[in-house]
Amino acid sequence: MPRLRMRRRDGLSRNLATEAISIAPVSPAVAAPQTGQSAAGVVHDESASLAIPLLPGERTIARRIRFALVNACTLSSLMLGLSAIFIAVNHGDVRIAASLLIACVVFDGLDGFLARRLGVASPFGAQMDSLADMCSFGLAAPVVVFAWLNGSAPTALLVPACALVACAAAIRLARFNVSPKDGRFFCGVPTTMCAAVLALGTLIAPQMPPVLRVTGVVLLGLAMVSSFPYAKLARLLKLPPWLLVLPVVGALVNYQMTFVVVVLAYLVSGPLIWLRQRSRAA
Repeated sequence: MPRLRMRRRDGLSRNLATEAISIAPVSPAVAAPQTGQSAAGVVHDESASLAIPLLPGERTIARRIRFALVNACTLSSLMLGLSAIFIAVNHGDVRIAASLLIACVVFDGLDGFLARRLGVASPFGAQMDSLADMCSFGLAAPVVVFAWLNGSAPTALLVPACALVACAAAIRLARFNVSPKDGRFFCGVPTTMCAAVLALGTLIAPQMPPVLRVTGVVLLGLAMVSSFPYAKLARLLKLPPWLLVLPVVGALVNYQMTFVVVVLAYLVSGPLIWLRQRSRAA
């Protein structure tokens, strides 16, 4: 029995000694370097990351004013999109909310045009434009469509369709930011055009069953994330004049049906161009 007690005391003393070593204080200078170091051993200088200018190039007062003007257009699109959401969810006039979406489309095109024309295009402006587009076109557009069709279309179909538009817009914008740009075609229908179609559909209210309207919303969402090439506006304006006059004449006869036909023709043009390109490559 005495020998057993001695063994217990010896074991306890060894454990206490081990714990004392394991909880020994670490020098603050060793634990946390001033510059900050990741687990991979890469040193990050926080002061250097905060010094990146929002406007690359010469930073004169005139360029700063032009830069602020361009970003004011982007913020205007963002605020108009938020206003459209507020009006739609508060049971206001859906047509007013749709009109605000059209104004978002105008300001979205204006900020890009001014940035290139005034020579103040920047990575910061591109990211700002993408975030504003997600609010104005990825969120506001499906909310306005939901307020427009709520009560007439089945909720079990309407909610997933509007959610699909929001998810597709996020994927489309993220893909656009990291993909190489093509001066001739869009890869998928752009979010701006999708929101414009949804807003015009709300204003024009074509004579269609609610289920068909929801189907159109789903098709627009899927077209945004597709890989089909869709012609840009500058390329469309190069079509034969008689082909451009047809929608104008059709609008004078029946503008609602003409709107539906033009939208469907543009959606179908993507797969047709894709098939034509594959046949040429083969």
